[in-house]
Amino acid sequence: MISLGDLKFLYAASCVFLGLIILAPTLAMVVSFPGGEKFSELWILGSGHLIEGYPFNVSADNVYSAHLGIGNHMGGLEYYLVYVKLRNQTESAPDSLNATPSGLAPLFEYRAFVFDGDVWEREVSFSLGGVSFEGGLCRVSSLVVDDSAFSVDKVAVWDQVNNGFYLQLFFELWRFDTTVSGFEYHGRFVWNWLNVTRSL
Repeated sequence: MISLGDLKFLYAASCVFLGLIILAPTLAMVVSFPGGEKFSELWILGSGHLIEGYPFNVSADNVYSAHLGIGNHMGGLEYYLVYVKLRNQTESAPDSLNATPSGLAPLFEYRAFVFDGDVWEREVSFSLGGVSFEGGLCRVSSLVVDDSAFSVDKVAVWDQVNNGFYLQLFFELWRFDTTVSGFEYHGRFVWNWLNVTRSL
């Protein structure tokens, strides 16, 4: 048999439980619960928005394209900056282990405000100019990104293992940090290797 004290306790516990259920929607607006992992995405896609069809064998003065995208899962509006850089096999790349950017100067940049849960994407076009070959060297004098031309003076050495002259077009993601009132490297980068070939 249940005692009067136990009955009072069950009644009080039931009222509290029922009250929490009724007030849950209001509490959810007032109390912030810890969210999931906060992160940003950066990607490049080939033709047809697929993870294939990237420009690879490229020649002078031909225009190539890829799709660059940013996804925001940081919990609020973010201001992003994407640097476009070009390197040969010996120049510095971003360091994933230490989350440091490449020491190369950016050639071009994209800026975007992206709401939480949203995506920013655009087609990036590029071409190489002033390409010359001499012995085991390939020299590229200029890079055009979205109709803006830049002097690059990059030299690629013949890669005997992979049979080509390779340059890497890469994109670094930077995020505006309000605590320092400036952009900081966000530890994300994507790239596309380019095998520079002679025009047919």
